[in-house]
Amino acid sequence: MTQPLRSRRNFLQTSTALAGATALAGNLLADDNKRPLMAYVGTFSSPLTDVLPTQVDLPPGNGLGIHILEVNRETGELKQVGVERMGTSPSCVALSADGTRLYSSNETDRVGDSKQGSVSAFAVDHRDGSLKLLNTVGSGGAGPTYVSVHPNGRHLLVANYFGGSVAVLPILPDGQLGAAVDVKVDAGKIGPTRAPHAPPGSFAFSGHDRTHAHMIQADPAGRFVLHVDLGLDKLFVWQFNSQTGALTPAAQDSVSLPPGDGPRHFHFHPNGRWFYSIQEEGSTIALFDYDATSGRLTHRKTVSSLPPGYAGSNFCSEILVSSDGRFVYGGNRLHDSIGIFAVGDQGELTFVGYEWTRGNYPRSFNFDPTGNFLYCCNQRADNVAVFRVDRQTGKLQFTEHYVPIGNPSSIVFRDLAAS
Repeated sequence: MTQPLRSRRNFLQTSTALAGATALAGNLLADDNKRPLMAYVGTFSSPLTDVLPTQVDLPPGNGLGIHILEVNRETGELKQVGVERMGTSPSCVALSADGTRLYSSNETDRVGDSKQGSVSAFAVDHRDGSLKLLNTVGSGGAGPTYVSVHPNGRHLLVANYFGGSVAVLPILPDGQLGAAVDVKVDAGKIGPTRAPHAPPGSFAFSGHDRTHAHMIQADPAGRFVLHVDLGLDKLFVWQFNSQTGALTPAAQDSVSLPPGDGPRHFHFHPNGRWFYSIQEEGSTIALFDYDATSGRLTHRKTVSSLPPGYAGSNFCSEILVSSDGRFVYGGNRLHDSIGIFAVGDQGELTFVGYEWTRGNYPRSFNFDPTGNFLYCCNQRADNVAVFRVDRQTGKLQFTEHYVPIGNPSSIVFRDLAAS
C-alpha cells in the first residue's frame, strides 16, 4: 500500500526541527570545546596552623598546597584560578583515568603522633575543576614522595621516600582511600656515596644514607608493579593481585644499577617493551628490555643525561617518553636543563641537545594532553616555565610564559571538555 505524502507544512516543520536540533548540537559541541583545560601543581608547603593544627615534621616550603590553574590551549600560558590550601607538602599529584579524582602524596615525616606521611583524595568538579577533599589516610611510611593510580582504577600506589617503603591503598567506589592493604619495606646493602658514572668532579650525594623508595608505578597492563630504591640502587618488580592489592615478588624480583648511581624515576615506552630509568646521582639514563609476561628487565645500554664535556655536580630528576615514542626527555638539576634524546629503532638513545629550564632545580615536568607543550616545575626558582615542543625534532622552545608558584614539584592536567 502506498504511504500518503506528507503535507508541505509537515515537511517544513520537520525540516525546521531537524535543522534546529543540528544547530543546537553544533552549539553544544562548540561550547564544550571552549571548556577549559586545567592544571594542578603539587608543591612543598609550610604547615598552616589554621588548616592543619596537628604537628607536622616538615621544613618550610613556599607553596600553599595544590595550585589550580587554567591553561590557554593555543599559547600554553597558565593562569592561576585557585588553590587547595594544604600545609603538608602535597608534592606529587595524580589523576584517575577519568579525571574525576585527584590524589596527593603529602611529603611529611610525621603528622601529630603518627610517624608516617599521608595521602589525600579529592573530587574534581567537572564544571570548573575545583577540588573537594574526600579524605586523608596514612601513607604506610614517612615522607611519601610519589603516588600513581593502578590501571584497574581501584588501587593507589605510594612510594615513601624517608620510610624506605611502598604501599598499596584501596580506592573505594566513592573515590575515598582506604587503609593500606599491603606495605613492603625495602632492605639491603646501601650503595656508596660516590657514583661511578657521575660527571668528572661531581660531589652529587643525596640518598645513600639509607633506603629511599622514590617512585612506584604499574606496567601498562597492570600485571606487575615496579618501584625504585635510590639508596639500594635497585629496581624492584612485584606481581600484583588486582583483587586484593597484594604485592608478591616477581620471578626476577629486582635489578641492580651501578652502586651509587641512585635510580630515581622511570618511564615505559608506548610499545611497552622498552623501559628507561634515570639515575639521580650518576646522571645517567639506562635502557632495559621489558618482558610483560614475566616482568623481567634486561639492561641493554646506558647513556649520560648531560651534554658531552660537562663536569661538576648534577642531580637528575624526571624522565618522560613522548606519547609518539620518538623522544626521551631527562631532567638535570644544577645543570638546570632538560636533555633531549631521539629513540632509535631498537629503543637506543641518541643525544639531540638540551634546553635550559629557565629556573633553578627542575624537579619534574610534564606534557599537556596534546603533547605540544611541556611544563617544567622549577622547584627552587618558584616558577613553572612553559615550552613548545617541536614534534619533528623533539626540541623545546621557551614560550616566554612563566607562572609564579612557590616550590612547585609536579603538574598534571584535566581536560574539562572531555567530561
